[in-house]
Amino acid sequence: MATVASDSDTVKSGVWNQPYTLDSGQTQFHQLGHVRLWVTLLDLEWQIRSETLMLDTDPVSWTETISHTLPSADIPLQRFIRPDATGAVTFVPALAPRPTVIRPYQPLTIPAGARCVIYVGTLVWMKICSGNPRTTLTEIPLAPSSMTWVGRNTMEGELCYSSPSFARLVLDAVPKRPWRAVTPVTIVNRRDEPLLLERFSLPTPLLSLHLNELGQLWTPGVTVECETDMSSASLRVDSALLPAAGNCQLVGEAREPVARGRLVRAFDRMFG
Repeated sequence: MATVASDSDTVKSGVWNQPYTLDSGQTQFHQLGHVRLWVTLLDLEWQIRSETLMLDTDPVSWTETISHTLPSADIPLQRFIRPDATGAVTFVPALAPRPTVIRPYQPLTIPAGARCVIYVGTLVWMKICSGNPRTTLTEIPLAPSSMTWVGRNTMEGELCYSSPSFARLVLDAVPKRPWRAVTPVTIVNRRDEPLLLERFSLPTPLLSLHLNELGQLWTPGVTVECETDMSSASLRVDSALLPAAGNCQLVGEAREPVARGRLVRAFDRMFG
């Protein structure tokens, strides 16, 4: 269902995967996560301006307004040729294009033969799409992101995003924000000794995004089994969402297709 924009400064809640229609000369302003975003429609082009704020606390809401007001000239500008004559713009969530290393603020020990489920808040990228069919103009992370290397040495491994996490064990304790997705991670320790979980490589490109009736984003769960020889671990993306997610609709496809069965990854690429 399309939302027809009017030239108004009325503050509204932003919505994922729903087209907004702008008239030429109008600017839609969004404040979401750590990002301020201005999307402007002109006769022959789209203009996108954004800035990332360094905030001490995490915002919990997403607001948008429409007017003819542009930000200061200090805000960087990107210009895009309009792919068609429509003034439709849609904001589609996506997870990181690389695996994301989740770092618990406090390491967690999983005893031999035990399992646990941790809930992590996964950073979301915003894809800005125009026209029908949709053309992706650009995408931006909704919070500052850093990179890290996962592997046994500087030659063997992969470059990943890094994200600190409380690695919560109770779902109700996980903050629900429109710019983060909830990902349940089940870790099964089949080794004969405890597993110290200091960081974990989450395969974010393999995860789709789903929106429930409360406006919360969820991904399918991920199950990791650590084998007894400590040389490898198997990873599986669950086919269904956690029942606690509620009634959800798909709003963002996974960036990469999920292979059938389990993925076997080197132990030092997952927990190293």
